[in-house]
Amino acid sequence: MRRAAVLVAAACIFSAGCGYHTAGHASLLPSDLHTLAVPAFANHTQTYKIEQMLTAAVIQEFSTRTNYHVVTTSASADATLRGTVLSTATTPLTYDSRTGRAASVLVIVSMNVVLTDRQGRVLYQNPSYTFREQYQVSQELSSFFEEDSPAFQRLSREFARTLVSNILEAF
Repeated sequence: MRRAAVLVAAACIFSAGCGYHTAGHASLLPSDLHTLAVPAFANHTQTYKIEQMLTAAVIQEFSTRTNYHVVTTSASADATLRGTVLSTATTPLTYDSRTGRAASVLVIVSMNVVLTDRQGRVLYQNPSYTFREQYQVSQELSSFFEEDSPAFQRLSREFARTLVSNILEAF
């Protein structure tokens, strides 16, 4: 009797899972979604071409990570992802003690993103994405290179990775 109880207990322990699962397998997007439109994001800031960088990064991320056919117009799409750049800011983080000039700068971008199906039903929404990227400012005037554009590129790629993950994993 005791031996049977031990065997039953062992079988229960080995057959029970720990409850954890890997991320990325819980897509709550409709199964009939095959074509995704990502039109150019709107830009409500004075930052030149930031919406183009963000849109291109999102299209690239969807194209490489999913099997969705990504288009730029919503006429034939099963769902449409719309984004709006709400604000951008650059703030000095550190200063050079010799010159008093900024040594590093923080770039901050805030976004609103909505994914809707053909009927207008919201599949995913986040009205307050905020991303930050830091860059160093060159102190040599002869080799001065404006680093904010590469910082916005890095920020765009990170935003795209996060957005696609959040949509696919229903966060």
